[in-house]
Amino acid sequence: MTDSPVRMIVGLGNPGARYQDTRHNAGFWLAGEVARACQAPLKPETRFHGETARLALGGRECWLLKPDTFMNRSGQAVGALARYYKIPLEEILVVHDELDLAPGVARLKKGGGHGGHNGLRDIMAVLGGKDFLRLRLGIGHPGNAREVVDYVLTKPSAEDRTEVERAIDRVLKVLPQLLAGELQACMNSLHVRA
Repeated sequence: MTDSPVRMIVGLGNPGARYQDTRHNAGFWLAGEVARACQAPLKPETRFHGETARLALGGRECWLLKPDTFMNRSGQAVGALARYYKIPLEEILVVHDELDLAPGVARLKKGGGHGGHNGLRDIMAVLGGKDFLRLRLGIGHPGNAREVVDYVLTKPSAEDRTEVERAIDRVLKVLPQLLAGELQACMNSLHVRA
C-alpha cells in the first residue's frame, strides 16, 4: 500500500555560519546530504526564500528546500514553494530536530501537533493544516526545560553528531521509497535502530 508520493522535502534550520553546526539545524544537515547524494546542488532562490534543488530519483521528481528565513518564519519559504508548484500538504515532508528522541534516532510520522517546535508551528499557520509528513531527527534533551533554547542553539558533542549523521545515512537509504510514498516500508527500516 502506498501513500501520497513526496514531492517536497524541507530541511529546517537557521541560516548563517553562527548556527550551521547547532542541533537546531539537523534538518539542514539532512537537506545537504540529500543534495550531495542526488548530485543536485542547492541554489539560492529568492522567490522561495531559501535554497532549492530539483531531485530526480527512481523516475520521480521532488523539490528540496532549505529556508533562509529563521526557524520561526519557515512557513514563508514552505508556503511560497508549495503554492508555486501546487504541492498539497500530504506531499510535503518536513525534516526537523527532535528533543524527545535520542541522537541517532529517526522517526517518520504523518500529521500531529507542533510539540513546541517553532518551525513546525509557523508552517502549520502558513499552510493552514498539519497533515504533512515529518521526519524527526533525534538530538536528545538537556534534562531541564529551562535549558532547551541554549541546548538547541549549541553544537552537539562529536559523539552525538556522529549518531545524527548515522540516522541521516539511514534516511538516504530509504529515499527512493519515501519519494514513492511507501511510508510503511520507510518506517519499518528507520524505526529499527542499527
